[in-house]
Amino acid sequence: MLWNALVLALREIRRNLMRSFLTSLGIIIGVAAVITMVTLGNGATAKVKAQIASLGTNLLQLRAGQDYGHGGIRESAKLFKLADAEAITREISGVEAVAPIVMIPTQAIYGNRNWSSTITGSTNGFIATRDWPVNRGRLFSPGETRAGEAVCLLGSTVARELFGAENPLGSTIRLKKLVFKVIGVLASKGESSFGTDRDDFILIPIRTFQRRIAGNTDVTRVYISVLDGFSIDRTKNDIARLMRERRHLREGEDDDFYIRDMREISQVLSGTTSVLTSLLGAIAAVSLLVGGIGIMNIMLVSVTERTREIGTRLAIGALAREVLLQFLVEAVMLSSLGGITGILLALAASAILAKILLVPLVINPGIIILSFGFSAAIGVFFGFFPARNAARLDPIEALRHE
Repeated sequence: MLWNALVLALREIRRNLMRSFLTSLGIIIGVAAVITMVTLGNGATAKVKAQIASLGTNLLQLRAGQDYGHGGIRESAKLFKLADAEAITREISGVEAVAPIVMIPTQAIYGNRNWSSTITGSTNGFIATRDWPVNRGRLFSPGETRAGEAVCLLGSTVARELFGAENPLGSTIRLKKLVFKVIGVLASKGESSFGTDRDDFILIPIRTFQRRIAGNTDVTRVYISVLDGFSIDRTKNDIARLMRERRHLREGEDDDFYIRDMREISQVLSGTTSVLTSLLGAIAAVSLLVGGIGIMNIMLVSVTERTREIGTRLAIGALAREVLLQFLVEAVMLSSLGGITGILLALAASAILAKILLVPLVINPGIIILSFGFSAAIGVFFGFFPARNAARLDPIEALRHE
């Protein structure tokens, strides 16, 4: 009985091919939209997580002032000193690397080329905390760091803009009024989650920055990388306790610094993209309901058109449940074919859009199965009412129908 119903349903779909396609179009668009939105959303979430992870392994950021969640940053909060970073290295267990950091915008000049960038003063700890390998050249030597030599490492963007295809190693560039020797080029990390170019900076020894550019010993922030296996929360609390002691904060007095855990940023950004993905998927799912209404409408028209056929079948002994099954199978087949077509369309669209948007293609088999199951369920739900109407027709009245 089921096989006969499938054959009859397929015959009716082929007989009205264009109408069948237009009927399934709502399901096709709905399934394709849901899968594409969820796939791109998952890709965006994966990209955010990867970019946060690329900032550094188990990274903590120590900054002066108060976090944005506590009324904004205090302008009066004093900055850190190089000795504070050295104290963290010396007194806090579980710390892999520490990088004191100061930054200032600059104009980098090489020959007749110039490029607006940023000078970052730090130590080799910057490379370790940010997990940022050197692509060409070398790191600062201990003597260069101690003496504050005029040497630098270039981000890949600066190297490209100033030197093009030329090898920058051993060349000299001018930053403000100072001449620096290029000893290395860092590997490229691309854009951040916020659209900024992470490769557009110049790294120099922090003592060079303090003595020759800033004229003070201030440190605006400190990056701390925690060893694998050590508790990040415990290390964070130990650093906070040490900073309170060094900054002479009394008991009950608010911190004039804050420590940001990169895991928190990752969770916030990932949570935001997940919510947006769910929202877009829910909006796209509305088109599935619209497609289901279209199927019900066409099936009602089909029942009206085939009233005499239904009457004939009932008159020669067909059971009402067989007529019900025939129209129900036809509705389910229309929605299922639309679901399969929508899945194929979604996979193609997701692959193309992922390349355009520069996000990884993260296909979730669960959402594909769910979308197809939902499309089939829509065929059952919206096809039942027309099928029931067909099964309830009076054979005599049906045969009289013109």
